[in-house]
Amino acid sequence: MAITSKYSNKQIEQMLTEMVDVLDKHRAPADLSLMLVGNIATNVLNQEVPAEQRQIIAEKFAQALLSSLDKPKTH
Repeated sequence: MAITSKYSNKQIEQMLTEMVDVLDKHRAPADLSLMLVGNIATNVLNQEVPAEQRQIIAEKFAQALLSSLDKPKTH
């Protein structure tokens, strides 16, 4: 099922590009990049999401992350 966003692809791509540019500028390796992204997600959840909704939103976020990963190729 396709997910409809209230944000435009242009807005998302522009912000993503800017964030990746910062990581590239600092030559952040994958583990540091993931740590930073995780910290951002945690901060957003703790600062912007009501306490009673954090767990379910975090679980949905984790599910969306897992479903967006490339699947390993099988022979």
